[in-house]
Amino acid sequence: MEWWSIEVFNGRSSAARWKDAYGQALVEAALTNGAVDWAWHEYRWGVVLELAFPNEWRWGPFYALPAVQAALDATPDPVRGLVVHRGRGGTSGTRKPRRPRPLAGAGAVELPAPEPEPIQEDDPQPSWIGPGVDDDQPAPQPDPMPLYEPAASAPGSPLP
Repeated sequence: MEWWSIEVFNGRSSAARWKDAYGQALVEAALTNGAVDWAWHEYRWGVVLELAFPNEWRWGPFYALPAVQAALDATPDPVRGLVVHRGRGGTSGTRKPRRPRPLAGAGAVELPAPEPEPIQEDDPQPSWIGPGVDDDQPAPQPDPMPLYEPAASAPGSPLP
């Protein structure tokens, strides 16, 4: 069974009105020329007539009929409003299955993110250690605050 589609798009007028005017004549011509099944589909962009013929050679005589040519010439948009093709129309798939596409990345799973490289830093010295720490000299000792002097009597303090 060979399916053929006639897709009519909206134009100056509605494709549904075109279907009302020419649909019965198209279906009658298809059935008298060997069609075994037919279906109308209405979409917001237009209409689709799907016709099934038992074999491919029956499509040609149907398509050449003057009634069919007159109906197709009267579509709402005569320039871009008509598509005639083999297969079911509208939103159906193609007659032949699609070729498989190659998998992205040759079908491998995503690799884990690489670990960051270790940061190599110089051994930082505390800022309070002066030069000569690594020498044989002893480290300088900080001067502690005298313990016998109370904190309240420190110089610059507002207390007596």
